[in-house]
Amino acid sequence: MLENFHAFPSTSRPLAGRAVLQIVPALQSGGAERTTIDIAEALHMAGARSLVASEGGRMVSELQAKGGVWLPFPAATKNPLAMALNAYRLARILREENVDIVHARSRACAWVAHHAARRVGARFVTTYHSIYGGASAIKQRYNSIMAAGDLVIANSRFTACHIAELYPQATQRIVVIARGLDLRAFSPFAVEPARVERVRSSWGVARHERVVLLPARLSARKGHGTLIEAAKLLVAEGFADVRFILAGDAPSAAFRAELEAHIARAGLVGIVRATGHCADMPAAYLAAAVAVAPSTTPEAFGRVAIEAQAMGAPIVVSDIGAAVETVLAPPQVDAADCTGWRAPPGDSAALARAIREALELRPSAREGLTARARLHAQTHFSVERMCAATLDAYERLLAPQSAGA
Repeated sequence: MLENFHAFPSTSRPLAGRAVLQIVPALQSGGAERTTIDIAEALHMAGARSLVASEGGRMVSELQAKGGVWLPFPAATKNPLAMALNAYRLARILREENVDIVHARSRACAWVAHHAARRVGARFVTTYHSIYGGASAIKQRYNSIMAAGDLVIANSRFTACHIAELYPQATQRIVVIARGLDLRAFSPFAVEPARVERVRSSWGVARHERVVLLPARLSARKGHGTLIEAAKLLVAEGFADVRFILAGDAPSAAFRAELEAHIARAGLVGIVRATGHCADMPAAYLAAAVAVAPSTTPEAFGRVAIEAQAMGAPIVVSDIGAAVETVLAPPQVDAADCTGWRAPPGDSAALARAIREALELRPSAREGLTARARLHAQTHFSVERMCAATLDAYERLLAPQSAGA
């Protein structure tokens, strides 16, 4: 079915003078938020008016510095009555700002954006940043809005197949655009040693200690429990100089407490540490001996895998979802061509084995892995590639409408 996905060939039609509004729940942290800012900057550089409707967050200042206009909007609500009111509010904004395209990056936002766009005649775009689950008919109906866009962007081929399987009527509107990374910032040559030292100091890591890094929001599906059990196995094997850092926000205080209790039961207090949000991720990857992304449910893309590879940090991911696209490993490629490791989800013993192999790499083998991984990231996952493909898709979407005007 993949051969039916549109490739959106290049077009010369400019976006200059057009208005594109992206809507996302908040601008705090995460892959959807990062992509929102990247696209906002690209639109601004193309001469378009780049608007973002969302609740606040630590990334608002960056958005504004890169040419985006932040519109404070209660986009995070999932209350049906509040969403209905939001649709009217957003339609008024679209009309006043003469918006051509509304781009939604989450389900609640998409329902609001869909109704608002239809009221004013704007084009409606969605991006799948996650693999939305739910077996009930109500949940499937709620999720279906993400496949209702005039254009449906999938951030991996795995995601595209998932959409097409659940919503075959959307197949002709799907375009695969892999998430992109700013390879100027995520380069080992762009990070001063002092930045790495500051990150390690914030983690309380001694100079002689090696770090296994899990950079993700504290959530059961991100595999923190699997890493704790893998850490227990590695410590029992004698890896006394290794510290396991869980770097990410804790949206749920209850889950954080559960995680801390798990660490205590495993006898790993001080060895496994939940350190909170890290503002300097390029330095964090350089501070790590190994990065891990042991998700227990399929990832639509997997930003951590690309960031780690770009920075030269050996990466271990779960062998589900889009991992085949982001991390090259046997049996997909020969061992000599791999860019990381993949382990079965939830398998702490397999995760421990992969981490052990990464920690025990000889310098020459590590250098070879690093070079392959960085080339893989540079070739397929640059922010320039993602932005060019997205803006081209916007232009193609507007061309028929404009041609008939």
